[in-house]
Amino acid sequence: MSNIAIKVDDVTKLYKLYDKPSDRFKEALGLTKQKKYKEHYALHNVSFEVEKGQTVGIIGTNGSGKSTILKIITGVLSATSGKVDVRGRISALLELGAGFNQEYTGMENIYLNGTMMGYTREEVDAKLSTILAFADIGDFIHQPVKTYSSGMFVRLAFAVAINIDPEILIVDEALSVGDVFFQAKCYHKFEEFKEAGKTILMVSHDLGSIAKYCDKVVLLNKGHMVDVGEPKKIVDLYKQILVSEAEGRSEGEEQPTIDDMEEKPASKADSKIDDKSVQMAEKKVGSDEKKLWKNILMQNPNVLDYGDKDAEIIDFAIIDEKNRITNNIEKNTEFKIRMKVEFHKDINEPIFAFTIKDLQGTDVTGTNTMYEKVDFGTVKAGSVKVVEFTQNMNLQGRNYLLSFGVVGYKDSDFAVYHRLYDVCNINVISDKDTVGFYDMNSKVEVLE
Repeated sequence: MSNIAIKVDDVTKLYKLYDKPSDRFKEALGLTKQKKYKEHYALHNVSFEVEKGQTVGIIGTNGSGKSTILKIITGVLSATSGKVDVRGRISALLELGAGFNQEYTGMENIYLNGTMMGYTREEVDAKLSTILAFADIGDFIHQPVKTYSSGMFVRLAFAVAINIDPEILIVDEALSVGDVFFQAKCYHKFEEFKEAGKTILMVSHDLGSIAKYCDKVVLLNKGHMVDVGEPKKIVDLYKQILVSEAEGRSEGEEQPTIDDMEEKPASKADSKIDDKSVQMAEKKVGSDEKKLWKNILMQNPNVLDYGDKDAEIIDFAIIDEKNRITNNIEKNTEFKIRMKVEFHKDINEPIFAFTIKDLQGTDVTGTNTMYEKVDFGTVKAGSVKVVEFTQNMNLQGRNYLLSFGVVGYKDSDFAVYHRLYDVCNINVISDKDTVGFYDMNSKVEVLE
C-alpha cells in the first residue's frame, strides 16, 4: 500500500427504488413486512488501485457507475459494502459548482472551499492570486456565484480545486462546459501535476483525452468492473461494448465484423477497385430485409434528409481497421465509409459522395466518385449499388459530422437524388494532435 494513492476494494453500492413515497414511509416505520422496493446496483464488487503519480481514467456508458465510484472515493457517498482507502489530500471537482454556496460571492466561496479542505485563512491568502489568475473572471469574483454563467462557474471551481496544492485531484466531466482555451489551460495544468508526482483520477467521455493523458484506464459497464489496463486496449474494449449495446447483444458476446452481417458478402469478382481504393458491388434487394449497418451507429435524430429519391441512400456504415462498424476511429489507422443506394429509376452516371464537417459546420474533407474518376454508366431501376471509400484517418482527435449524398445530371441540369446531412458523428481518438484540422505526420530529425 506504500505506493498506492487510492485502493478500491470490492465496493458495492445498492439503491432501494420505491414505487411511491408512502412505501418508503411504511418500511421506515416498520408498518409492513413485505419488501416494497426494487434493488438497483449502481456498483457491484468493483476493485482497482491507483498508484501515486498516475493519471487514471474511468470510462463507461451512461449509468455504468463512474460518478458513483468517484463520490464514494471522495466521501460524498457511502458504499453499501466494501471499502476505499485513500492516502493523500483530495481535491475533487465532481460536478459544476459542487460545494459552492450560491448566495456567496466567488471570493467568499474560495475561502469556504479552502476551509473545507483544511486550510487556514492565511494559507488561502497565499494561494489567492494564483486562483484568481487561473479563473480569470475579473470583477465577477465579487458577485454572488448564482449570477455566473456556466463557463465562469467552472472556471472558478476548477481554479480552486487545482490550485490548492492537492496530492490527489479527482475530476468528473467538469471541463465539458469550458471553452477550448480554458480546457487547454487545464490540461496544461494536468501535465504540471503529473510532472510534480501528483495523482489524477478523471471521468470523461472524451476518449481522445483519455488516450492522451491517462497512464491506465478503468472500464465500468452497468455497475460492473469490466477491465483495467493501458488506454488503447481499454478504449478498444469500450468501443466493442458501445457496438454491442447498439446491436442489442449481450455482454461478452463476440462482436461481429461488417461481413458477419451480410448473408452473402459481395465477391471481388463483382467489385471494381480503382487506384483510389473505391470499391463498388452491385446487388439485388432480397425479399427479406437484412440487418442495417446504420442501426449500429449513433445517429442524428434531426438529420436533414431531402432529394427526389429517384436514387435513395438506404444504408451506410463507418468501418474501423478491424472491420467493425463504429462511430469511433483511431487516428492514423485505415478506415472505410460505405453507403448503399437503391435505384428507383434508370439513372445515368450517378455520383456518390461523402463530406466530413466540424461541429461548427465547416467542410473539413470529403470526396465523391466523380473526383475519384469512377464511372458507373447507366444504373437500372431496381438495382442496388454499394460504394466503399477507403482512406487513412489523419484528422485531429475530436468529433466531426458525416454527410452522404447521391447526385447527378438530368438533361444537363444538376439533380439531387438523395442527401443525408449530418447523419452521424465520427469521433477521432488520438493521443497526439497538431495544429489545425489534420496531421501532416511530420518526421522530426535533429541534425546538429
